[in-house]
Amino acid sequence: MKSSEHTNEKSLVEACNKGDSKALKMLYDTYSSTMYAICLRYMNNTDEAKDALQEGFIKVYKNISKFKFSGSFEGWLKRIFVNTSIEQIRKRKLHYDVSDVAADPTLTSHIETGKMDADKLLELVQKLPNGYRTVFNMYVVDGFSHKEIGKKLNITESTSKTQLFKARKQLQVWLKNWFI
Repeated sequence: MKSSEHTNEKSLVEACNKGDSKALKMLYDTYSSTMYAICLRYMNNTDEAKDALQEGFIKVYKNISKFKFSGSFEGWLKRIFVNTSIEQIRKRKLHYDVSDVAADPTLTSHIETGKMDADKLLELVQKLPNGYRTVFNMYVVDGFSHKEIGKKLNITESTSKTQLFKARKQLQVWLKNWFI
């Protein structure tokens, strides 16, 4: 099949449901960079993010028949990749890291520019301890409540609130240093 036959989301999903390998590749090519960015927000490094990306696409391919076009396809994909990243964190028990964060000297090396782009902000979030980063992403970026975070990570609501508070506090310190 020509890629032009898969120009819209619905035909792409339907072709993937039929096992069309070109459609599956097109799905990957279309959404992998966005989904990778989601995985990277949650993971410590690029290798872990790539693992989550791969696992997420396996889940998408296995479950694409469950997508019923009742909402956004991209939203459905994002939820899979967020949940896959959270599952990997839970498996590795990374969310229990609640150590204090020392000031990172590499973060102050760019102070003279006085500007911060999205990549640098992502870099700061990635430098947070695993638990802080996970709760921060789930609450601030993905809109989970503390109750939902607690259930997904098997922690108390109070722990979720504390880790979010500490994540924000650490980011404020780094941002203050950035713009001084």
